[in-house]
Amino acid sequence: MTEDFFDEEDFQGKIDRNIIKRIFQFAIPYRNWFFAFICFTLLTTLMDSIQVILNKFLIDQAILTGSKSEAVRIVRYYGLTILVQAVSVFGFVYIAGMIGERIWYDLRQKMFTHLQKLSLSYFSVTPVGWIMSRVNSDSYRISDLVTWGLVDSSFAIVNILVSLGFMLAINWQMALIVLAITPIMIVTAWQFRLRILKEYRNVRRLNSKVTGSYNENISGIRVIKGLLREQENLREFNELTSPMFQSAYRAARLNALFLPCIQILSAVALASIILLSQKKIDSGMITIGGIQAFINYVTSMLWPVQDLARVYGEMQQSIASGERIFTLLDTEPVIRDSADAYEPESIAGDIEFDHVSFYYDDGDGTPVLEDFSLKVRQGEVIALVGSTGGGKSTIVNLLCRFYEPKKGVIRINGNDYKTYKMESIQSRIGMVLQVPHLFSGTIRENLQYGNLNASDDQLHEAAKAAGADEFIQRLPNGYDEQVGENGNLLSVGQKQLISLARAILANPELFIMDEATSSVDTITENLIQKGMEQLMKGRTSFIIAHRLSTIKRADRIIVIEDGRIIEEGTHNGLLKQKGKYYHLYTQQFRQEKEKDYALQL
Repeated sequence: MTEDFFDEEDFQGKIDRNIIKRIFQFAIPYRNWFFAFICFTLLTTLMDSIQVILNKFLIDQAILTGSKSEAVRIVRYYGLTILVQAVSVFGFVYIAGMIGERIWYDLRQKMFTHLQKLSLSYFSVTPVGWIMSRVNSDSYRISDLVTWGLVDSSFAIVNILVSLGFMLAINWQMALIVLAITPIMIVTAWQFRLRILKEYRNVRRLNSKVTGSYNENISGIRVIKGLLREQENLREFNELTSPMFQSAYRAARLNALFLPCIQILSAVALASIILLSQKKIDSGMITIGGIQAFINYVTSMLWPVQDLARVYGEMQQSIASGERIFTLLDTEPVIRDSADAYEPESIAGDIEFDHVSFYYDDGDGTPVLEDFSLKVRQGEVIALVGSTGGGKSTIVNLLCRFYEPKKGVIRINGNDYKTYKMESIQSRIGMVLQVPHLFSGTIRENLQYGNLNASDDQLHEAAKAAGADEFIQRLPNGYDEQVGENGNLLSVGQKQLISLARAILANPELFIMDEATSSVDTITENLIQKGMEQLMKGRTSFIIAHRLSTIKRADRIIVIEDGRIIEEGTHNGLLKQKGKYYHLYTQQFRQEKEKDYALQL
């Protein structure tokens, strides 16, 4: 994994207004809903405050005077406020939930769409765990800020202001005591939240590492069990999660201390009010109901202050999440179509690599291909062989325009292929890879990736041509059999046959097979070869071969070493030369014979 991607940004204190602005742009499509949501929030807060005043009237005008009629009248008003409050609470909770889900959906859709546009090189250097953290947890954190963060902050601010307003109306002198202590409560809450946020930042930074570790261990579970790596992986995972646990523990401890500190400050305010209220009651400046209402307003300010501090802390975390999401969304594809790129009628034609040089940006700059030239005639079958790392896969990756040459030109039909739209090239190329990939779903759905409009007859014909129909028909559900995640319910050979059938169904103009028979048995290899022969008829084809016996019929065999062509010719012609290809072929032939002999024993 690339460690740099796990070094999360450390945001210190200040709110980045540009990020906040970009985050809230996702809320603009729902501005009318936000207006209704704020109205419901204000109405709920107002009902809370009115209920406290009604409690005051109930004590002063009904309980202390013994007036049943007044009590009934006040209770009716109280019931009305509860009814209005119930409607308003339903309103803002429903709208907030709806907006939150929509923004979360929009964020994930935008990121997924953008990921489809990024170049292959981005996924080569970016860990899956980093991407998954952006798409899932970071997008959720932003949607939560825009909705529930707004709920809590608006509710808290209105609650504080309304409570202070009512306290000033009841007795301005006692209200001044609360006004004096409120800033202290806010600063205390602020400082606690900053320290808590520091620990949560560390948790957040380590979370991507843990996510990446999960992904690697789950996807590589067969290798882990095969090599008995369970205990060692568990030890490494504990070393990874222990620092995150310690930071989370410190944050939890600070959270536990936070509320008692606020309660102590609130208790100081209440004690001061109680001491002062005795004189006010004796002088008739305040009633018992007024004292009760005043205390209720003070205690009701405890949670809003805490909520404001919490929302501020969450806002900073959300800004960190926003930074990471916008880092992804602002990443530009390395390979893009030019403004005047066009879609050709066909890419079936001669192909030319003209003095092409290439190196991977994430490497040390050492060329994988250097001054590489190759001309391929239309319909020619080209086999690429050579040592691992020689540049064979790089050649086909360049041809598919997953990457582009650093120097030189690749021409299709005599034109620089950069003048063509990238989609027009890639949509006309069929590929069968060494490690076949199937998507979760049925065999039928995986075949339809080759042609979404294919009929059942076309699916069956493609499967027959690839040699896959026979084993598919033996499955309990035939073409509707589930393949499992990444096709894990099928064998490697079965997945490869389905992958070949999918390529046949796509009816490509150019065909590429990248060591597709290296991991299958001899019987499956024969089936794949028959399917290949049918698919390659009349098509320009590139075959990267591990088993050299599969490329005897190629029109030309190109031997690649260190990014250069060292030999080329037909199978028989290269054997006569007794060069590199002869050495590779005879060595492999001898190994296969020894293996067959050992099996016979």
